[in-house]
Amino acid sequence: MGRWEPNARGRLEEAALELFAEHGYDQTTVAQIADRAGLTERTFYRHFADKREVLFGGGTVLEEALAAAVREAPAEAAPYDVVAEALVRAASFLDEQRRDHAPRRQAVIEAHAELRERELGKMAAWVSTLADGLRERGVEPRLADLIAETGVAVFRTAFATWVTDTRAQDLRSLLREAFADLRAATAG
Repeated sequence: MGRWEPNARGRLEEAALELFAEHGYDQTTVAQIADRAGLTERTFYRHFADKREVLFGGGTVLEEALAAAVREAPAEAAPYDVVAEALVRAASFLDEQRRDHAPRRQAVIEAHAELRERELGKMAAWVSTLADGLRERGVEPRLADLIAETGVAVFRTAFATWVTDTRAQDLRSLLREAFADLRAATAG
């Protein structure tokens, strides 16, 4: 594939995941990723700051989607439901754009402490985004934090099922089911 072909970012992501699986994350270089994608290192650095960013590059898009979903939720919606629907919106992106990518990405992350730490940082940013949005809606700060933390924990549980069982339903459905299970468990 020539350097002028479209979707350089996607090609770099795919090449990186292939190489991480073949040689391991630590043994894979930016030069190898660029070469596998049929691109230059310079092109790689136009899209990513370093090879970690291949795994975490879409984080700000999802964070922005979470913030927008909280802002756009109906005023009368309960905070729990606001967070649940915001996370379902994020799941929609993953269902549509990352179904094949997610299990391979997660395997690389789980194999490296540095990447697991980065993933936890991303989840903490989601919690902050959701909690800030709830506070802006007038939710008491302690309750906003609790609901945001719980929501992200529910997301992580559904996501773990989604990436480990390729026969599993779409992430949105798993997430809605997990939120309903939690609601039922705490109701009675």
